[in-house]
Amino acid sequence: MSLYLLILLPLLGFLINTFVGKRLPKNVSGAIGSAAILGSFIISTILFIGFVNGSQAVIDVNFFDWITFGDVKISFGVLIDQLSATWLMVVTGIGFLIHLYSIGYMHDDEGFSRFFSYLNLFVFFMLLLVLGNNFVITFIGWEGVGLCSYLLIGFWYKNQAYNDAAKKAFIMNRIGDLGFLIGMFLILFNFKTLHFGSLQALIAENGIDHGLVVAITLCLFIGAMGKSAQLPLYTWLPDAMAGPTPVSALIHAATMVTAGIYMIARANFLFVLAPETMNVIAGVGAATALFAATIGLLQNDIKKVLAYSTVSQLGLMFMALGLGLFTSGVFHVVTHAFFKACLFLGSGSVIHALHGEQDIRNMGGLKKWMPITFWTFLISSLAISGIPPFSGFFSKDEILAGAFEHNKVLWVVSTVASLMTAFYMFRLVFLTFFRDFRGTEEQKHHLHESPFIITLPLIVLALLAAVGGLMGIPEVFGGHHWLKGFLAPVFSGGEGHGAAEHGLSHGAEIGLMCGAVAGAIGSILAAYFMYVKGGQLPVKEGEESGLGKVIYNKYYIDEIYNTVVVKPLMVMSTLAYEVFDLVIVDGLVRGLSKASLVAGRQMRLIQNGNIGFYLLLMVIGACLIFGVSILR
Repeated sequence: MSLYLLILLPLLGFLINTFVGKRLPKNVSGAIGSAAILGSFIISTILFIGFVNGSQAVIDVNFFDWITFGDVKISFGVLIDQLSATWLMVVTGIGFLIHLYSIGYMHDDEGFSRFFSYLNLFVFFMLLLVLGNNFVITFIGWEGVGLCSYLLIGFWYKNQAYNDAAKKAFIMNRIGDLGFLIGMFLILFNFKTLHFGSLQALIAENGIDHGLVVAITLCLFIGAMGKSAQLPLYTWLPDAMAGPTPVSALIHAATMVTAGIYMIARANFLFVLAPETMNVIAGVGAATALFAATIGLLQNDIKKVLAYSTVSQLGLMFMALGLGLFTSGVFHVVTHAFFKACLFLGSGSVIHALHGEQDIRNMGGLKKWMPITFWTFLISSLAISGIPPFSGFFSKDEILAGAFEHNKVLWVVSTVASLMTAFYMFRLVFLTFFRDFRGTEEQKHHLHESPFIITLPLIVLALLAAVGGLMGIPEVFGGHHWLKGFLAPVFSGGEGHGAAEHGLSHGAEIGLMCGAVAGAIGSILAAYFMYVKGGQLPVKEGEESGLGKVIYNKYYIDEIYNTVVVKPLMVMSTLAYEVFDLVIVDGLVRGLSKASLVAGRQMRLIQNGNIGFYLLLMVIGACLIFGVSILR
């Protein structure tokens, strides 16, 4: 029963708010949506604790047979093991805090109940994605979160730019999803099953052709590239900032962008057999981490800075997966969910106080008026920058140490990206919260800390960002990396769990840590001397020049895509409409109709009422039939 409730509670919340939400008081509508996720979180916590203390066995159950043809049978079933239990805690726990925050943030919005119905539906589909015991159920959730991202990014649909951003996210994800589908078809054609456990057993027993597994994993990775915003399918994610801030937090921290990481981690038994694909994943991840970090250096929209930070951090996670460090990648997913949700919700608190202002050039000095938002934002910024003892230090250092052991080039690239992260995050902190306020007098007059229902989730997330690294304390600090042991049953197929186990001495590991921390502190100090001591401000809109202009405009990737892909497709579409559709198709239809009309007008002349003429036609017809019969 609890399994049904775990999945169906968010769906029930969606249905209630969809059909009767408008007739309910806003607080009741918000409470229903939040309670649905809280219920799923409680069930997830019970399951998670059961796995921790060893009392919970892996659940792999089929509710009913869904698709059957030939020797193929696909069931609607769920799989709950240590990996899915970890993801459940992130999705439902952080999802609940975001719902709670939304009650305050969206209180004055006319689409309040609609917003909560979409949020509930989003969590429902993410639960399907995580809990599916076969690729088909996972793909249903995969497509569902894509639909919900479209609905939520374009939530304020009266703004055409937001609609465009929603369509961009939806269409770009469909590109990746095609790769996912092809990978699924290859698996189904060759193994007659899409069930994770059955597929793993078949491969372990009979093996798999190397070329086939490379093709399958590359196709699956294309799907992950789209959903988790990796080069070159990343441009939808920064534009997803068009949605309300709680949506940004939900997409970037708890749900959609972690889907690609989850899928590869779930199918790790396939990917470890394809080292070529693993190399591609690691390379794309490292390149994405560095590329997005450079863009983040000069962005002035508070949410855009965080968006490119997400793209960069996802790159580090993919690099970890590509290096075979599955536990390290999952560890960073969890810690990133803590501090990135806090950062996005903190940015929403700032935007709320400034009545919609998002440009950090028009902020400054806010720590005096918004102390809770400031301190929670600062803690999360320290975490993402890799400063000990905050959570990001442990998870990011583990990835960097693994990269150092496996591939020095990737280590250099990821280290540079991490140093840039520390710089642009504290550029954001200093320009937003330090020195004098640069907004209008009216904004200054109304500055205030956000209400408790908004700051409470910030406090909880900041605490998690501060202590979340305790689940992965390395042996060099006397720990045993609890998460490594917890996920060992899922990643038992040759996965590397930590730098020390790969041959790095404790001395080398400490040296790498000290170097990374020193570099992060140096980046923070550089930002401090530039933007606090030096009082430097970003240039005004339109005054950018040189390389700074290129970076500020995100290397003109969107413009390049528009020129190379969008415009040619629009031209082809126009030609197809004006030539093929209007001229050929419509011309053929109109020609046939005109021909039938002309023929009808002529044929009706035969019907002249002359009996002799009718008898003549009968004789001619009889002679033709007789003649044909003789010839046969």
